[in-house]
Amino acid sequence: MLPRQLYSVNWDFLSRCLCYNPFVKILGIESSCDETAAAVVEDGIHILSNEIASQIDIHARYGGIVPEVASRQHLLAIIPIIDSALRKADTQWQEIDVIAVTKGPGLAGSLLVGVNVAKSISYAHNIKLIGINHLEGHIYANWLTKTLPIFPLLCLIVSGGHTDLIHMSFHGKYQLLGHTRDDAAGEAFDKAARILGLGYPGGPAIDKAAKNGTPCLALPHSWLNGTHDFSFSGIKTALYRLAEKGKLGNVNDAAASFQEAVVSVLAGKTIAAANACGAKQILLSGGVAANQALRQKLFQSSPLPVQVPPPILCTDNAAMIAACAYFRLQSGIEDSYDMDVIPGLLLA
Repeated sequence: MLPRQLYSVNWDFLSRCLCYNPFVKILGIESSCDETAAAVVEDGIHILSNEIASQIDIHARYGGIVPEVASRQHLLAIIPIIDSALRKADTQWQEIDVIAVTKGPGLAGSLLVGVNVAKSISYAHNIKLIGINHLEGHIYANWLTKTLPIFPLLCLIVSGGHTDLIHMSFHGKYQLLGHTRDDAAGEAFDKAARILGLGYPGGPAIDKAAKNGTPCLALPHSWLNGTHDFSFSGIKTALYRLAEKGKLGNVNDAAASFQEAVVSVLAGKTIAAANACGAKQILLSGGVAANQALRQKLFQSSPLPVQVPPPILCTDNAAMIAACAYFRLQSGIEDSYDMDVIPGLLLA
């Protein structure tokens, strides 16, 4: 472990001294849900391109993601998005050292599109293939920022499908400390936005409305004392009951109240878990990490340094998949063509 005062050293210097195989170019492919993404990343830390084709407008009419629609859109978008990533990175196929692709967790049909395209490219161009855990990729979005994360650390992965507290002692070494027992935080935001008539996706809609509101509703804060687990179904149900009785009042106030309840629990339990496991730093990752109230709460409340990727790297993207693959590669991990998708893949 380097002395703490060296953590502000230039990334180029660190990548040469600490890691391993310099100038490794990795093409990342992400298709686990409703974004088709491709990126070229060098040495696990330098983004040369990061292209994303979002399906938000398509799924918004249904109020949520339709798996069959998502997989069909991936089929349409994946080759153009890969071509765009290579073009913007000014990179030819012979310069790519590794193909990294999300193999899970996610929607089975969507994952199959990305994995099969990655296998085909790997075979056609004789390029190494590495399958990546989507959740691990979210963690490694923090390696694409300007500051080097400090081990051991505590990472809150908070998204539409996951709310997990992960202790990370080093690259590839994870321990699950807590997780949601019901709704993920992002799922709760989507359902609350539907109750409030704010549309889909719910997280950004509630974040925007809350800026013009005051948290004045008495919504429950589920602490589940004695554990690092989360529960958000009670908050969502309480909001629904108020709506049923016509007691929501101002929509902006209701959004602010709901957001405050969720954010307080997320931040409070994250800080408690970080202190309990002896972490030196807190990382925030996943789509809900783009929520401004959550960022501010953690920055203001945490006695430990907090690191959060920029919003574009919080939502699903391929740069984080490529970054993760670089550190997997240093451990000698590669995959063969019998690699399959694992929709329910766990991290720890």
